[in-house]
Amino acid sequence: MTTVAETTGVGALLREWRDRRRISQLDLALRAGSSARHISFIETGRARPSQEMVLRLADHLEVPVRERNALLVAAGYAPYFPERPLDDPALAGLREGMERLLRSYEPFPALVVDGTYQVLAANRGIAMLLAGVAEPLLAPPLNAMRITMHPGGLAPRIRNYREWRGHLLHQMERQLALMRSAPLRALYDEVSGYPLPEGGTERAASGEGGVPFALPMVIEHEGRVLSFISTIATFNTPMDVTVSELAMETFLPADRETAAHLQEWHRRLP
Repeated sequence: MTTVAETTGVGALLREWRDRRRISQLDLALRAGSSARHISFIETGRARPSQEMVLRLADHLEVPVRERNALLVAAGYAPYFPERPLDDPALAGLREGMERLLRSYEPFPALVVDGTYQVLAANRGIAMLLAGVAEPLLAPPLNAMRITMHPGGLAPRIRNYREWRGHLLHQMERQLALMRSAPLRALYDEVSGYPLPEGGTERAASGEGGVPFALPMVIEHEGRVLSFISTIATFNTPMDVTVSELAMETFLPADRETAAHLQEWHRRLP
């Protein structure tokens, strides 16, 4: 006898997400207003969950929006969340809001990336960080991780590169633990395999531009050493796959010298 799980895979997928979150069938049942018996039946294919139940379980398991659609398809339902391109007219308000926010951060660098770190938008402050980056890395589509960690990118100018590289790889590892993304896995395998650039990479941030509350990115620009604190913002309760994977990263000056240099550099812009 062929079970529902064998034909749709939804039971196995839900069990995989539950295992990732380290939640027992009983705990999930209590959170979702169901029973451990029903959860067990769903996972083993003896019961087919309703669309509402799939979405409810996915919510309590904190499944990414893209993967919620995959669960619905596996259960025999149509995707619930749309995946519009960023230039879709329905997202015009979102684009305008992001562009205003990016401009408001100037002269501080800021950019918007998708779930695989493709750069979708940026302000003029980013141009300062990109000075000296090899031309092939600047050909579209730009990728923030590739530009940062490639030996022809920012890596040779980052004074605390080993620490900053470790931070970025750990960030990607956390994402991979939360979602199944072949493109993200391929990007991680690529950038983690880049050779360390020669010179400067042995220097650590401790004692040089160190910030007591966060790891800075310490980078050389026009003969100066600048220190930035990175912040990342995402959208709350997104109802679109594209929107759910957007992230705005801003690089705020970690000291007065960096802030002053940014202001001076911005005044020279045409």
